[in-house]
Amino acid sequence: MTNLLAMTATRPTRTLADGEVLLVQGEGGGDLFILLSGKLAVVRDGVNIATISQPGTLVGELSVLLGIRNSATVSAEREAKVRVIRDANTLLDSEPGLARRVAALVAGRLDATSALLVELAKQNKGKAEQGLLSRILSTLYSSSPGDGEK
Repeated sequence: MTNLLAMTATRPTRTLADGEVLLVQGEGGGDLFILLSGKLAVVRDGVNIATISQPGTLVGELSVLLGIRNSATVSAEREAKVRVIRDANTLLDSEPGLARRVAALVAGRLDATSALLVELAKQNKGKAEQGLLSRILSTLYSSSPGDGEK
């Protein structure tokens, strides 16, 4: 499958200074970003949920694909460069290959998350944490709003 960086090579780039904010939780979304270099911190509700340093990593996909406000604040932990895709839904609608690549990246994250949760559930079988892990797994695989089920 073609690399996301190669598929978006003609898109503009943005350089973020150390500490500069790329996305603010709760603000409108709609743009996608692809990390070219540097390091980004992802913080949701005051909790650091990820550090991104792998070139080609997609940022902003939840707000674009779900049509919601930004679910986290993303800022540069050190100088970073990102590729910018403004009004990403328009581009995804017109380029099915890119849309499939984005879908594959999101599906890969879901697969890795569920595999980790299954491993944690196995390690904590019979412990108090098991209930929480079961709730998380159930949430991952329940129907989402807007998918036709009520």
